[in-house]
Amino acid sequence: MDNSYKIILASQSPRRAEILRMIGVNFKVDSSNINEEMNQKIEQNEIVMNISKAKAEKISHKYPDNIIIGADTIVVYNEKIFGKPKDKNESRKMLKALSGDCHKVITGVTIMNKKLGVLKNFSESTKVFVQKIPTKQIEFYVNNYNTLDKAGSYGIQEWFSVYIKKINGCYYNVMGLPVSKLYKHLAEIEKLLIWHSSIMLYSYVQFLKVGMEKIKSKY
Repeated sequence: MDNSYKIILASQSPRRAEILRMIGVNFKVDSSNINEEMNQKIEQNEIVMNISKAKAEKISHKYPDNIIIGADTIVVYNEKIFGKPKDKNESRKMLKALSGDCHKVITGVTIMNKKLGVLKNFSESTKVFVQKIPTKQIEFYVNNYNTLDKAGSYGIQEWFSVYIKKINGCYYNVMGLPVSKLYKHLAEIEKLLIWHSSIMLYSYVQFLKVGMEKIKSKY
């Protein structure tokens, strides 16, 4: 993707950065560090879409000419939302709940520009089926991997993958970015920005022509 305009990833997630590098996106990381408190009274996909939008909006004023990508991911089990665990004890509880059952991973993504506003705000859902995990293995995972920076306390791309039975949907969505849908939207936005730049250039040229005609008419 030839994005000469710089993309800003408003997230400190190394998994999201890895996904963007994988698809050849030129980007810079600037984490927004917002309060990710969730409004449990709205739809689950709206929760992550709202948080991703807040992340993008917070840093957009610093980069008015750039494209900002904000994202947020949650795990939903039996209609209960699992965000990032507060400590290892909460991590253990989450993993025990997910063991031997299926859950949803929902990621919200916002693509915006300070001047043009919100260009895309969407969500993606993936079903994940987990095998029964012995308590000893949960202890091993919690004590040897960083489970505190991940929604639901696990990373599908690391050791925990040995207990993933199957998934229905986008694998990369579980990592934190639905790559296929994201790439499609970025390609559409790239065309929009090229069109917008052309219109602005045309308007500027026309403005100069009118100015020159006025000057000529005086002489």
